[in-house]
Amino acid sequence: MVFRNVRVAVQRTKILPAWVRRADAAAARAVNARRTHPLADRFWSRVSGFADRGVLWWTIAGVLAVIGRRRVAARGLGSLLMASALTNVIAKRVFGGDRPLLADVPIGRHLPKPPITPSFPSGHSASAAAFATGIAIESPRLGAALAPAALGVAYSRLHTGAHWLSDVVGGLALGAGVAGLSALVARPGPTPLDAWAASGDDRPLPASPDGSGVFIAVNRASGTSVLRGDPVRVLERRLPLAELHLVDGDDAGDDGDPAAAVRAALAREHPPRIVGICGGDGSVAAVAHEARAAGVPLLVVPGGTFNHFARAAGAASVDLAVDALQRGEGVRVDVAELRFAGGPPITVLNTASVGLYPDFVAERERREPRWGKWPAALIAAVRVLRRSAPVTVIVEGRRALVWTLYVGVGLNDPGIPAPMQRRRLDGGVLDVRMLHAGSRVRAAGALAFGRRTSTLLRRIRLLPKRFESFTSESIEVLVRPRHGQPPGFAHDGEVSIEEPVEASARTAAPGYRTTVRIVPAALDVYRPASTNLDKQRPTAAAARSPRP
Repeated sequence: MVFRNVRVAVQRTKILPAWVRRADAAAARAVNARRTHPLADRFWSRVSGFADRGVLWWTIAGVLAVIGRRRVAARGLGSLLMASALTNVIAKRVFGGDRPLLADVPIGRHLPKPPITPSFPSGHSASAAAFATGIAIESPRLGAALAPAALGVAYSRLHTGAHWLSDVVGGLALGAGVAGLSALVARPGPTPLDAWAASGDDRPLPASPDGSGVFIAVNRASGTSVLRGDPVRVLERRLPLAELHLVDGDDAGDDGDPAAAVRAALAREHPPRIVGICGGDGSVAAVAHEARAAGVPLLVVPGGTFNHFARAAGAASVDLAVDALQRGEGVRVDVAELRFAGGPPITVLNTASVGLYPDFVAERERREPRWGKWPAALIAAVRVLRRSAPVTVIVEGRRALVWTLYVGVGLNDPGIPAPMQRRRLDGGVLDVRMLHAGSRVRAAGALAFGRRTSTLLRRIRLLPKRFESFTSESIEVLVRPRHGQPPGFAHDGEVSIEEPVEASARTAAPGYRTTVRIVPAALDVYRPASTNLDKQRPTAAAARSPRP
């Protein structure tokens, strides 16, 4: 024991100045002398263990990818991979150093498998700082939300006696520095307003400068997990004659269903000539179905968490949507119809899918009332990645075992298995992607990245190549039940669970038949004309500048 203490002191003397060694010793004594509850010791041990090999950060990146923030996730993971390589391949070999003696650490804090690699710098701390800083570069709010988790992982290395204070500080500095340098190599992505789509031909629609003849359902339960101004105030100020109908998606009946509220308004003796929806993608798709049936144009006011369709259409903010309504500017868009076993059609605006993503959405919605959206999403991602099984599907008569089957409305980004944001509003095709079964971890990674990052990782064999894509005007899918349960089919962020149907008896084996077909030019939607979008599109410098 004495010999080891001498060896540690000598080795660290070669690397660090005396004042750093004294600070390390003082910090270790202070942490080890604190009396903590066994549950607290177990908590910090599990935090440290969950961060082993970046599992915590890969899980969070998977959540971000599933919810449509692929570029943010790719920046965080790219920074993490660079910091991890620099720490473990170079820094630890150059600086090294022995770790604290476990004899000085309370036994209840010991990790199940004490690390044996060189001590300086802390790889856990470097990865945590790199990931959180990388996320902050793309999204300052998300980065701020992750900062406590990164600092918690760093502290867990002190609490469990795995590292000295200087190791942790050095790791944090290295990780943050690597992420900062990455911003010089690959500049942060544009703001959502700079990513407006302008596909589809401009089309004049009925104008309403003051909101007369306009009925807008506002889903107050949408978008509660993001910070933003109240869209109702903008609508009341700019459209004083519009009828705003506030609904709460948590209630039953017409008061909790935007589509039912719109349907009731359209059934009046004097129905509105324009209907609108302020809510998330699920609410927008439901109201779009009613607008299609009535043959009236649709005003989409972004009021959800991600607003995929509003951004694709070009109405990325409340003011942009109102501008288009007041000027009578719009576009005619394609939609898809989803049918379960010959049942009534469901209007789809973005994507329909089966596999990992519906599993994730169903698990998140089950936990969201108790935990809130973001914590529920994290818990759901962990459970789905650990427990989900591939799905057997028969696509146009061809059998396949897949992790996911996505059917996008219109063309999406090429080269990725998860089309979440349509790039065209017209074109008359479905964009089908199938990620075939293989490693669960690789499947999650494949769904997590954008096109460029996925291509690079596939070349170095970190991601699977087993996904295929094709376009079609319609597709028929037979989905086999898993574990005796009906499979979920997600559409625009909502999950439908099919009930057992007699139609499945007509197949050679039991299953649930789903058809998706494109309906070209099916819906008129308000959005600023392309010339006005170009005028209002922020420059690259403005997109990166802080907002007041």
